[in-house]
Amino acid sequence: MPSWFRGGFYLGLGLALVVGLFLGWLWQPERQVNRHTENLLRKIERRDWTGVADFLASDYADQWGDDRALVLARMRQGFGYLRTMRINALDPVVNVDKRRGVWRAKITIEGDGGELVAFVKERVNLLVTPFELEWHHVSRKPWDWKLANIRNRDLEIPAGFE
Repeated sequence: MPSWFRGGFYLGLGLALVVGLFLGWLWQPERQVNRHTENLLRKIERRDWTGVADFLASDYADQWGDDRALVLARMRQGFGYLRTMRINALDPVVNVDKRRGVWRAKITIEGDGGELVAFVKERVNLLVTPFELEWHHVSRKPWDWKLANIRNRDLEIPAGFE
């Protein structure tokens, strides 16, 4: 066997090992829940509602009585009036138990767009209780997580807010 072939074989084997280790690190459940949450928040900022919908589980339900369709409609309507928006997560913590992951962090919103922005900032930025986003691992694929629930016991959405 030629030495160049043996060298190439070992180089390829080493490269496959490095890629395997990287994917093992990347696909850890805690890292996936954190990355999915970060990507979800960026899609909301960019008003990419199709992208946001891809993150939501088909059985999504939250404490305010929203299902998947209603939360998307409320986000489209509520965030549609904001000219610029930035969602910041302060000190996120991720806990994963089997096929369920919970991401917790205080969320603040920055942006401009008039009275609606002031209303949203007042409601969200002054909350002391962190938001909890519950993610479910929905298949055998290590990257397949869907948002099933959002909670914040202190956030009240006014009745009739559509």
